[in-house]
Amino acid sequence: MKSPNPLFGRRNRTSGEFSTPDRVTYSPSSTYSSSSSSQKSTSGRNPVKLAARSVAEAFVSCFTPPGTKSSTGFGDSGTFKPHSVVSDGSSSAGTERRRSSNRGIYVSSDNSTHMREPGSIKFTLEEINMATKNFSPTLKIGQGGFGAVYKGRLEDGTIVAIKRAKKSVYDKHLGVEFLSEIRTLAKVEHLNLVKFYGYLEHEDEKIVVVEYVPNGTLREHLDCTRGNVIDLAARLDVAIDVAHAITYLHMYTDHPIIHRDIKSSNILLTENLRAKVADFGFARLAADSDSGATHVSTQVRGTAGYLDPEYLKTYQLTEKSDVYSFGVLLVELVTGRRPIEAKRELQDRVTARWAMKKFAEGGAILILDPRLERTAANSLAIEKILELALRCLAPHRHNRPSMRKCAEILWSIRKDHKELATSDTHSLSSHSQKSITIREE
Repeated sequence: MKSPNPLFGRRNRTSGEFSTPDRVTYSPSSTYSSSSSSQKSTSGRNPVKLAARSVAEAFVSCFTPPGTKSSTGFGDSGTFKPHSVVSDGSSSAGTERRRSSNRGIYVSSDNSTHMREPGSIKFTLEEINMATKNFSPTLKIGQGGFGAVYKGRLEDGTIVAIKRAKKSVYDKHLGVEFLSEIRTLAKVEHLNLVKFYGYLEHEDEKIVVVEYVPNGTLREHLDCTRGNVIDLAARLDVAIDVAHAITYLHMYTDHPIIHRDIKSSNILLTENLRAKVADFGFARLAADSDSGATHVSTQVRGTAGYLDPEYLKTYQLTEKSDVYSFGVLLVELVTGRRPIEAKRELQDRVTARWAMKKFAEGGAILILDPRLERTAANSLAIEKILELALRCLAPHRHNRPSMRKCAEILWSIRKDHKELATSDTHSLSSHSQKSITIREE
């Protein structure tokens, strides 16, 4: 397997800091200072099943107030080590961060209607009104915590998504999120991140103009509101795309960026089912590892069901908080369920906890989305995906893999899945041909 390293490029930018309805914010303090408490990771070798039980129990902490005792330790499982996967490095990515200007395959070619180059263009209100036909209700395509989203056409023909903030003078968080989003979007460029075209800030109008991605969100596809069920191979591709995007943010920008709101409704899909991570309203810069800082102390922001329990308790934010959210996303991809399903039995409401418990009991196939085929290739793949999810969901950040490691493991899983699926197809074809021959005789 080739290393995914060459896939990550960066674009030189400057510094910055970034909603949807189900988000939560905890703010016992408003400090945004970097701290440098060094904690040594403890690496145990507990069996996968015991580790899964540990993770399942730890989910309770996601729904308890901050300040309670930390969860018990988690042994990092070494049972899944593809021969071609590089071992995980230090929790600080600073020593292996590559400053490459090569964008590789991440020069977007998905949407031929994009004629305008992305960048920090400041639009006028007249341009925005023309693009949206004065914010016509027929062009409204979404509604989130930040405000309404409209489909628009710029003067040069570029099709864009125009995010219009709520006009609330009382909501100071929206102003912070607006600035965070435009600062972060202006610094990044990657095939699996939505492109930034510009913004408008005029009196009480706050508008962000980004790439229009035509095929809805991952959550809509998992709910089958966008047509056919997406198969496991396509879901694996989505997971890899998202892993690449987050790895780029963590390792290949001028300063590491933590997204803080990785979830299925923030992942947009193209017509070819390529994933693009969106909504940088909660994003912020990571700690400066070169100065010895290990985390950023900040108020908790994110979405219920995806929140890192350690961050929730300690207010210490690191790149590993995104890894935790990614672990929840992996479970979502396998099961098709939402992270929290309030209508289910109490013990089954938190999907990741339910899935890890079933996985620990040896019932991985019972977790698989019932709309997906029960094939040998799928069975093997979900075992490996859930094992990776288990590691991402470790209660303590030091026991979680880096996003780069997640991408490498997923590449290996996809390779094995394709090979086994091809083998299954050939076997089935051969068996069918033999059956036809026997019937003819």
